[in-house]
Order: sequence, then C-alpha cells, then structure tokens
Amino acid sequence: MDSIQEMDNSSISQDGVASHAPSSSSSTASRYENQKRRDWNTFMQYLKNHMPPLALSWCSGAHVLEFLRYLDRFGKTKVHTPICPFYGCPNPPAPCPCPFRQAWGSLDALIGRLRAAFEENGGKPEANPFGTRAVRLYLREVRDLQSKARGISYEKKKRKRPSSAHQQTPSLPLPPPRPPPPGAC
Repeated sequence: MDSIQEMDNSSISQDGVASHAPSSSSSTASRYENQKRRDWNTFMQYLKNHMPPLALSWCSGAHVLEFLRYLDRFGKTKVHTPICPFYGCPNPPAPCPCPFRQAWGSLDALIGRLRAAFEENGGKPEANPFGTRAVRLYLREVRDLQSKARGISYEKKKRKRPSSAHQQTPSLPLPPPRPPPPGAC
C-alpha cells in the first residue's frame, strides 16, 4: 500500500525481539512479497507504538480495525459525506471539504497481504485477527460507503469459463426458445 510509511529492514517477532533482514534479499523477492513484508513491518511497528504496547498474540480484530482507521489519516481518496452537494457524483466539478480516506481496494488488498503474512510468521489460521468477521464487515461497510459517495457500484467479478472447452466443441446453432407455458407472465 503506497500510503503506508516505508519502514526500515528491521522486523519484530511475536515475542518483541527485533531482527535485521538483509537488504539484498528484497531484490530477489517479488513485488507482492516486498509489499507484504513492508505492510507486516508497518503493522508490527503500529503494535509496538500502541499504548500500551501490544504483543501480536494479544492482537484481535478490534486492533486491526483500529489500525485501518489510523491508516485513513494517510488516505488519498476523497470520500464525500451524505451532506456534501457532490455526494454520489463520480467527478465533482469543484473542491469540497470532505475527508480523504484509504480507498476500499487498497484496504482489501492490505488485509489480504496481512492475513498471509500472519500465517507465514507462525500464526494459526483460526487465530488470524485479519480474517475476523468484524474486519470483513468493516471492509464491506467501507466499500458500500465509498461506492455510494462516488456514485459508482462495485460489481462482483464474474468467473470466466475456460476458453479451451469452447474451442474443442464445434459451434452448433442453438434451438429456438420454447414458448412460455400457458398462464405464465
């Protein structure tokens, strides 16, 4: 996530011990892996700076929501409030005082990376705070709020059928549609 502050190469394990990751390993990792590591380091730093400091083993979905709300401070997406004259307008013609927030897609991707990082760092899937119901509901709420504020709906992507199955079977003309049964419509 571009808006998260870049952290140094140190990481903090579950027991609070800092370790230093070599910088050369980041050049061989994929962009996704590098982003996941940066996101994980940022979240661990957030827990360290939490008052009182919080161990990962005590982290819950509520703490994840607190972290997501904290990230809103660094958002770059204008989200119109219901009282704004541009509420529901995808391209407002003038500036307004509405707040900037993290975009839903960025938060959704961030949670996906942190869910994976939690398990890669020794967390049990059933104890993953990034996969809690509260986090899923929050993301849905953010998505709905932002889509209404911008006047754009988020449509669920439809899965495409494999193209190889269509190429192997010859195209046959479809039979004409059947007339509706009597009394229908």
